[in-house]
Amino acid sequence: MGIFSIKQNLRSMHQFRKAIFIFAMFSFSWHFLQGQDQDKAQSKQYYELAKEMLASTKALDDARDLYVTAADTDTTNLQANFEAGNAYIQTINRHLANKYFTRVYRQKPGYRFDLEYWIGFGYHNGLEFDNAIDFYTRYKNKITRNPNYAGKDKIELKDVERRLDECKNGKDLVANKKPFSIVNLGSAINSEFEDYAPVVNPNETEIIFTTRRREGNINQDVWDDNKPYEDIFISTKEGSTWSAAKNIGTTINSEFNNSNLTLSPNGNTLFIYNDGEGNGDILFSERQPDGTWSEAKPLPGSVNSSFRESSASITKDENTLYFASERPGGLGGSDIYSCTKDSHGAWTRIKNLGEGINTEYDDEGPFIDIDGKTLYFSSMGRNGMGGYDLFKATLISEADNQWSEPENMGYPINTPDNDIFIARSSTANRFYYASVREDGIGYSDIYMVTPSEEVKKPEPIVAKEPTKKEIQPWKFYISLVDSETKQPVDAAVLLEGKDKSFVKTNNAGKGKYEFDISATTKKDYLLYLEADGYVFENITLPLKGASEGAATETRTIQMRKIKVGVVSVLRNIYFNSGQATFKKESYDELNKLLSMMQGNEQIKVEIGGHTDNIGGTAFNKQLSKRRADAVKKYLASKGIAAARVTSVGYGENKPLATNDDELEGRELNRRVEFIVTGN
Repeated sequence: MGIFSIKQNLRSMHQFRKAIFIFAMFSFSWHFLQGQDQDKAQSKQYYELAKEMLASTKALDDARDLYVTAADTDTTNLQANFEAGNAYIQTINRHLANKYFTRVYRQKPGYRFDLEYWIGFGYHNGLEFDNAIDFYTRYKNKITRNPNYAGKDKIELKDVERRLDECKNGKDLVANKKPFSIVNLGSAINSEFEDYAPVVNPNETEIIFTTRRREGNINQDVWDDNKPYEDIFISTKEGSTWSAAKNIGTTINSEFNNSNLTLSPNGNTLFIYNDGEGNGDILFSERQPDGTWSEAKPLPGSVNSSFRESSASITKDENTLYFASERPGGLGGSDIYSCTKDSHGAWTRIKNLGEGINTEYDDEGPFIDIDGKTLYFSSMGRNGMGGYDLFKATLISEADNQWSEPENMGYPINTPDNDIFIARSSTANRFYYASVREDGIGYSDIYMVTPSEEVKKPEPIVAKEPTKKEIQPWKFYISLVDSETKQPVDAAVLLEGKDKSFVKTNNAGKGKYEFDISATTKKDYLLYLEADGYVFENITLPLKGASEGAATETRTIQMRKIKVGVVSVLRNIYFNSGQATFKKESYDELNKLLSMMQGNEQIKVEIGGHTDNIGGTAFNKQLSKRRADAVKKYLASKGIAAARVTSVGYGENKPLATNDDELEGRELNRRVEFIVTGN
């Protein structure tokens, strides 16, 4: 692009943002003075500004915010609402697209030929598979009725049928959720931009990954999407803390896209991707005695072609390389190949892994485990639930190129978005990969994956003594009623163990639900309740386990209607002492608040932040304000208009419990709560 072009681009972006600020201030004043009649004109101006920004800078994130503002300013502006949904589909939080697509559909179902497809896609990405199947089927029927339609807004029947298959797979995978803990590596590693393709050294004290962040990027230019080029970054761990990631250096990174692919088992050879020549080649760099990295060079041999080679993984003995390539002769799109090193150090004997691994769709991101037989990879085919899904297969016969049937790694590792480039550490059952998730800092973030509980071998079946009573599930019943009228209330109900195990819920009548507790020991559960027009409830329940003879418990829970003055403590949002960053277990509660705000677009709330008494009064007041601001920022990042949320810091003045104890006191006092201020 060149230095002149980038300066022009940045100047253009600066001018647009300045224009947006002035326009927003003017619009607010004008709207305040003139009332609701000016909404349509204001919406049109925001929409035109978004179009102009996209045409000039391709800054889709900023344009999305303008489209959303235009759509929310005038819900009848069909163009703005469709483009707001379309911008979410092309960025992150794809499930939020349906707020805008369904507005269009309600007013003009025939607005676009493919509108039902995109509504289905939004539901698909929100894990609402039944709704997705409904709208995908509506679109499929439309294609069947209009076989000769050839407009640009047509999605081919083959693609729709693939989506339907993904939804059916998704239902099965979510219903059989696997016990994995997926933990974000935090802001030392992740940024507001894309971070992905992590690899770690043998003792997990070093992580190397790819990022498109601006800070520290070698190339000051930007790519076509107005984001920086890919660069490779590195971080080291001391104790349990990762250092702030930094650029790995100019011997590896260049003015083109550079992505790390894999690290040799001894941690001394780094394989990277570079698109400086051809369509993208695999290079390597070696660690020097002083810890620096050598100049990156192309792999010797016949791995690289005139087509794109995009990922690689090497066996423990460093004699076999697995890589992905788009070269002709494959099964379709990108395929996974293997090759071996000859006596001269060149990579030869290229072999396609065949139908046992590859599909007609793209197959990418191979990672060969330390045993030399277990292959992890990503595929857009097979029984995936959307985008790339992660699979694993075992080599049965190298001579016959025979692999076991690839196994989907399951939910929650896989999602309807792209899940790709996984690497296992030398520690058994610990992985690193990138994913787009609710607790993400920006786009794709890097996560560590571990089993959340050990899988125990089944006990041998022993004949029961006829004189003993059988262990019976413990029955737990709840009745939901309106807090004022005491009439039954139907709700979405979920009971989940804190170990992330789910308890089957049975509807026992209007507002009544029953659960069978099969665990034989007492433990804590979280009860989630959501009903239209009511404040959501997340309640911690210590419930008994199964026992000899039947046992039951019944509770009546009063649901409060959403109205001005209603106050609710967000009990499951916690902060570390002295900090305004969420603990990972806070996001379920945050997302329930988000859901309530999305489902009741007219309400406004005040977020109140509170602290324990550790630290000075002035500091605590400031800290509590930062905590309230953190909740407001999270809601805004998910599309909630800033005007609907105010934030206040109350400091240590309103404790819920004693400050003499951490778990039962101070941690509870480090909280936020909301009060409905407008409805």
